[in-house]
Amino acid sequence: MTQGKNRASWRIGFAYAGIIVGAGFSTGQEVLQFFASHGLISILGIIIAALILMFAGRQAAKLGFRLNAESHETPLRVLFGPKLGLVVDYVLIFFLYGIAVVMIAGSGATFNQAFGIPSQLGVLILIGLTAITLLLDFDKIVNIIGGITPALIIAVIIITGYNIFNPSVPYSEVNNFVDSTRTPSAFWWFDAITYAGLALATAFSFLSIMGSESARHAIARRGTVYGGLIIMLLMLLVNVGVLSIMPEANSVPLPAMAMAENIAPWLGTIYSIIIILLIFNSVIGLMYPFLSRFTEPYSGKYKIMMVISLIAAFLISNVGFVALVNFVYPILGYIGLAIAAALTMRWIANKNTKKKLM
Repeated sequence: MTQGKNRASWRIGFAYAGIIVGAGFSTGQEVLQFFASHGLISILGIIIAALILMFAGRQAAKLGFRLNAESHETPLRVLFGPKLGLVVDYVLIFFLYGIAVVMIAGSGATFNQAFGIPSQLGVLILIGLTAITLLLDFDKIVNIIGGITPALIIAVIIITGYNIFNPSVPYSEVNNFVDSTRTPSAFWWFDAITYAGLALATAFSFLSIMGSESARHAIARRGTVYGGLIIMLLMLLVNVGVLSIMPEANSVPLPAMAMAENIAPWLGTIYSIIIILLIFNSVIGLMYPFLSRFTEPYSGKYKIMMVISLIAAFLISNVGFVALVNFVYPILGYIGLAIAAALTMRWIANKNTKKKLM
């Protein structure tokens, strides 16, 4: 029985990590902007961000379990009240869809850079795979998302490990080569917290549903802690890996690909496939909550809305990957911080009352 619970918890943990570790993270670009560009202090920033994700993710899954949530709508109304909860609900779902479009646009860029496939064809390939997967039942979706994450962990350990032990410049001098103008703010700790907010907002809907689908309360709690540990490990490895290839990291669009190619060109190709799979992971993790918020999963309306939203995503993705990132990411980060604050206040209230709120 205990072994079964542990397996279920790890399943949630890998899925949680798989949703957060998307296009920007796996390419090294998000890590470069939010962390590595601050220099060696970024290691402490990553630990702070991961601890926030561990705690807030745990609270989100617990709340989803207690409320038997079918979408993020009920948890948000419980956290913020009926009126403000409705506002946060619609703003979050709008930006979740926006992030999904960002990921889809990123897939086109990755297909083009790695295989020379036209960006629009690459986008269509990902959209086709997404449509097929969204028609599977929820357990299969979670298994697919969680199943891709171990491949990333192995790849990241190999790619970053080689570069960490063969740095371009000594780590004692790396702060001389970072470009602080690339960071969202001048404060390393603020960027760490903002990134945690962005990641939580991205995963909150799926966490709520995963929590409600858990057989036991303890499985939901433990699974998100495992996920937070996986995220911390991957972020630390990618961050130190990016620092190891300074100043090259500042001049390439995909720092992680540069790390892979430092070992062997063919490894860069393999890693690009993993990046595409991770983009796929994130798109599924965002689109399912988006569709289930407005329709009954797998109903006729669900399928119609899926087709319409994916066609719209294809058209919007032509705006460009970078432009979409600059617009969507900062706002979603602040929404995530508001959710984290509300979860924390509810946890504090729960600790000071005999009647459990979540």
